Amino acid sequence: MRISRLAVLAAAVLMTSPALAQAPSQTPAQPAPSADPGVLFWTPERREADFRRMETVVPHARVPASTTPRLLPQGAALDLSVDAFMQAERTAGLLVLQDGQVRFERYGLGMTPSDHWDSFSVTKSLTSTLVGAAIRDGSISGLDAKLTDYLPEMAGSGYDGVTVRQLLTMTSGVDWNEDYADPASDVARLFLTPADPGLDATVSYMRGLGRAAEPGTRWHYNTGETNLVGVLVARATGRPLAQYLSEKIWGPAGMADDAFWMLDEQGREAGGCCLSATLRDWGRVGLMALENGRTPSGPIVGDDWFDQATRTQADIGAPGRGYGFQWWTADDGAFDGRGIFGQTLHVDRDRRLVVVILSAWPTAVGSERSAARAALLARIDAAVDAAPQP
Repeated sequence: MRISRLAVLAAAVLMTSPALAQAPSQTPAQPAPSADPGVLFWTPERREADFRRMETVVPHARVPASTTPRLLPQGAALDLSVDAFMQAERTAGLLVLQDGQVRFERYGLGMTPSDHWDSFSVTKSLTSTLVGAAIRDGSISGLDAKLTDYLPEMAGSGYDGVTVRQLLTMTSGVDWNEDYADPASDVARLFLTPADPGLDATVSYMRGLGRAAEPGTRWHYNTGETNLVGVLVARATGRPLAQYLSEKIWGPAGMADDAFWMLDEQGREAGGCCLSATLRDWGRVGLMALENGRTPSGPIVGDDWFDQATRTQADIGAPGRGYGFQWWTADDGAFDGRGIFGQTLHVDRDRRLVVVILSAWPTAVGSERSAARAALLARIDAAVDAAPQP
């Protein structure tokens, strides 16, 4: 019996709080014990082995590589000592790009340049970009469109009247419990509650939630909300998320390898989690964001999309930090996509810099781990500033 997609997906979206052009095909699942504990409780050895081959563990949709991959030329090497960090933080891949050139690249934990690594909640940032693409296409009328215009099943729920903008910024005001220690919390029950007949599983669960605040008045991290964003994009465009990602981002932005998006029990991609890709392709995702979605094939999103998406739209109560459209923002203009176990996509406009860190942290989240990551990013900044510019 294979590992339950629900067990993996439910665990994958836990603990992702602020502490922290062809149709896709499905890959076969690998046989495994029936009593799988879920990714949060895997042994360190299993995380380090399976994070780089998740598409063989549970079914995924394939996102085909671009027919015109973007080259990443070698730039001047940075003077960086990272061995101790990579060992302590169980780092599988570290990539530093500046002006589109590779200035540093290192692999660990047996990972190779051709291996895919699960991004967990970094996927949220790609899902939000698909909203921008759908708006540019005219599939979604704009940020102030109502969710119920596209998902009429949400009428009469806590999401009645909530806008696309409020979904993207997690300011819907809907009541949601993201307590990871509580087995009765919403985040624990989301993927474990059977869907009402004929409904998408996310829609079925989320429409049963009440309202705790007026829309737009309170930021509250809500994993289910990003999954709802994914349902919105799929419904509005008439395409599965993996296919739309292929058409709008993966192909035009020149990704060199296939990616894989985890499927839920209904065979649908969850907007908030679990796209696996190579280290360099995550770097290309960062370059796409750094360049405001412009590609050789034309723009992916509107001219001002990334300006809005990557600056603070919601106050999260952390000095110097905020939340944009599914991106974590900073007052210095840098922005991040982040996922559990140390997955990081860091973009610094001032330095024209992209940093990717793929990891299997010993813990899913933690202040010491976050501090070590911040210290590494500061050392990278210092090395870039001290080196001759490309």
